[in-house]
Amino acid sequence: MGTDLNAPLGQGLKKRPARRRDRRRLFGYAFLGIFALSVAGLSGWAALTPDRLLRAPDPSASAETNQAAVGDAAPSAKPKERAGSLRASGARSGAHVEEVLTDDGATVTKYSPRARDGDGPALISAGPMRGQDPRMAAFPNEDLIEDTAQGRLPIVGPDGLRPMDQYARPWSGARGTRIGLIVGGLGLSQTGTQRAIRDLPPEVTLGFAAAGNSLQRWMQDARRDGHEILLQIPMEPFDYPDNDPGPRALLVSRDATKNLAELHRSMGQITNYTGVMNYLGGRFLSDPDALEPVMRDLGKRGLLFLDDGTSAQSLSGTLSGAFGVPHGFADLILDSELSRAAILRKLDELERVARRNGTAIGVASAFDESVATIATWMEEAGGRGIEFVGVSALVNDPQQN
Repeated sequence: MGTDLNAPLGQGLKKRPARRRDRRRLFGYAFLGIFALSVAGLSGWAALTPDRLLRAPDPSASAETNQAAVGDAAPSAKPKERAGSLRASGARSGAHVEEVLTDDGATVTKYSPRARDGDGPALISAGPMRGQDPRMAAFPNEDLIEDTAQGRLPIVGPDGLRPMDQYARPWSGARGTRIGLIVGGLGLSQTGTQRAIRDLPPEVTLGFAAAGNSLQRWMQDARRDGHEILLQIPMEPFDYPDNDPGPRALLVSRDATKNLAELHRSMGQITNYTGVMNYLGGRFLSDPDALEPVMRDLGKRGLLFLDDGTSAQSLSGTLSGAFGVPHGFADLILDSELSRAAILRKLDELERVARRNGTAIGVASAFDESVATIATWMEEAGGRGIEFVGVSALVNDPQQN
């Protein structure tokens, strides 16, 4: 027909030259030879170094690598401990790690900065904290404590964190009408102390008398309930010794060394307070030579000072500014007349001061009438747009100015 389309299958095809077939066969043999040499070489290498192929991974090396990466910051499983126990460890990562077993069985881990003593990752804080995790509030931050012959005293932490900031009660930060209420004298009466902690809202700051009993126990109860606390230091009044402020009082007639020793003995009775407040002390607060060493010491320790405002001659405001001490004055004593009607009148007056000035501070003692009246009035006043805050939120703080 003249075309290959109609030719029988396989007929009429041109045969390839023999030279081309020989060349392809040669290439195939060469490829097989190279492959065989490769297999032989790999087998020989495996025979010479069999341990590299058969050795299992070393789990200890992996564990050491992981431990070096994270330091001691990751807590490991530990035996059961009793509630309230503290466990601390020095972390290679540059953090001080504490674990506390709470009453409900939960473990709270606290990380705080410490001096770096090696390489490795560091835990970095965004800045000083204000307040504590409520589950940790009954326990002191060990970085803010120094052990002395007078007891465990508050100090500023290595990162600049002050006890005033650590133990402060958090608040909203809003600039509305704010009132701070302080009820003092806790620790002097067991039933009165128990009633004040139980009945007063957590926004009330509680003042513990340095001469009180079982202060550390009551402090823990108060802190668990959310209260900010102050330590009341007895100081010499104008009519001393007829009016005796009690043991460990700071006296004008003593030199600075003895007064500081008495101050530190009082401060060592308790922990977790934001600052101190005077008990009496009209004469002591008006004497610059006696007051200056006390204010200087409070400034170094990162504590606030609250003046109850009963002495018009007090120099606490002037000297606190000189030594960088956060300072506040109480506007009113609420229960100088111990009746419900009189206390309510003072509370209403305190509210007027707060609305006029933006803030106000009122002070009372832990009498039954005072506690009951304040608790009821606070519930009503909260509905009028007043925010009740810890006293640390209302003092004049040099670091914030």
